[in-house]
Amino acid sequence: QADKSEQRLQAHYYDTADNALAQSGMVVRVRKEGRQWVQTAKAPTARTLERLEHNVSLDALSSALKPSAKAPVVDLTLHENTPVGEAIAAALKAHGKEDARLQSKPQLQLRYATDIQRTTLTRTMDGSVVELALDQGRIRTSRRSGAVCHVSELEIELKSGAPDAVVALARQLCADHGLYLSSISKSMKGQRLANPGEPVPAVTARPAAFGHDATGPQMVQAVLQSCLNQILPNASEIASGSLDADHIHQLRVGIRRLRSALRELDGLDNRTFDPSWEPALVAVFRELGTHRDSDYQNQTIGPQLLAAGGPVLSPAGLGVAMPDLAARVRAADFQDCLLGLVGAVHAAGDDFDVDNPSMPPKKLKKTLRKRLGKLHAKALKGSAEFLTLPAEEQHAVRKRLKRLRYVAEFAAPLFSQDKVDSFIASLKPVQEALGLTNDEANALAAYRQRAEQELQAWFGVGWLTAQLNTHTLDCQAALDRFAEAEVFWD
Repeated sequence: QADKSEQRLQAHYYDTADNALAQSGMVVRVRKEGRQWVQTAKAPTARTLERLEHNVSLDALSSALKPSAKAPVVDLTLHENTPVGEAIAAALKAHGKEDARLQSKPQLQLRYATDIQRTTLTRTMDGSVVELALDQGRIRTSRRSGAVCHVSELEIELKSGAPDAVVALARQLCADHGLYLSSISKSMKGQRLANPGEPVPAVTARPAAFGHDATGPQMVQAVLQSCLNQILPNASEIASGSLDADHIHQLRVGIRRLRSALRELDGLDNRTFDPSWEPALVAVFRELGTHRDSDYQNQTIGPQLLAAGGPVLSPAGLGVAMPDLAARVRAADFQDCLLGLVGAVHAAGDDFDVDNPSMPPKKLKKTLRKRLGKLHAKALKGSAEFLTLPAEEQHAVRKRLKRLRYVAEFAAPLFSQDKVDSFIASLKPVQEALGLTNDEANALAAYRQRAEQELQAWFGVGWLTAQLNTHTLDCQAALDRFAEAEVFWD
């Protein structure tokens, strides 16, 4: 069943002169919906795809506010005593505004405006009501700059019922029509248009948020949400064409964290995750790695070789064909994985009895102690003879240490924070040393290959070989120190 409607939406977006609201993820707008003006405030939540929202119909507040082409004056006091209002007040206070109260006439400026034609389709699916809104139109900045960008996006919103309905519909649309998931909203596009040239920061990992008395499903839910909060924004930027090194690096980290979670937290709740996620994640991870290695070799190794007296090589680069990252991230298998992750986050915690969970707090902590101990033993296995290990086994040591760190971070809320922090700090030097040797080993392989066609590349082979020998010794020393570090789970 479906009901269709069309509506023109004209909105004005406001912020302080120093973009205090945007920097905190807040949005304040006044929008003309048909013949009615509505003021809306939005604020982020712990979930990337969810926001707090509060709407006030301005025409209903006073007969003096008649529908017109001119937007009413923004009044933030209309959002007082709401979760969104409290978030906005805190953001203004954090940026040194007058106080934490919402003033009736704040110093807000019109930053950008949108003119959108929205086609809405409401569908009833197995008892759930889902709204699809196709927005097509443009965003423009103030008349002074006159910059414009065009918008075409499909929003899917659950009006009532189970979140599975939204996920199932989104998966079908992505598979059938090549759509892809994006967390870049119209307001974010408007902010970028109004502030051209400002870099879009990559989103880094944030700790999983759950209580000391969490059950297994609650922990899994929080960890998956933490992974999604890092993966989705960076994937959205790359899908939109970004080749920024930080976006690439943080998406790789997010995928590595997710793979570690799916592997090491298996069995902490009652669900079995889709096995098709792993190959999709691996495919994206590898192509991101190709870009990351090329960037490291061109931006770091290249200048170091020149500084060491090396020759200027031909502009052909290292001869590795770069994959199309936007196409890879937009691919149906990876998008289906992301949507499956969204569904898993919303479903986690709903499949167990709160009074009799499958993994109650005491059992969860005991289970994690065993798994951390096992990971720790594996991480130390062979580390005493690191210098004599083949390259593949040295790389395996590095991967085991990464998994140990991620699981330690995931489990942190269940243990003494000081002891967890101390243990993770002891991991940092050895991870840095191993990461450097891994980068240099990849660069050495690339320069060996290049030397087959360009004799001058042999300088790089010799220099990298010497560097790698020295830094491998550093790895052994760092591993020996880490072996003495006190664990936090005993």
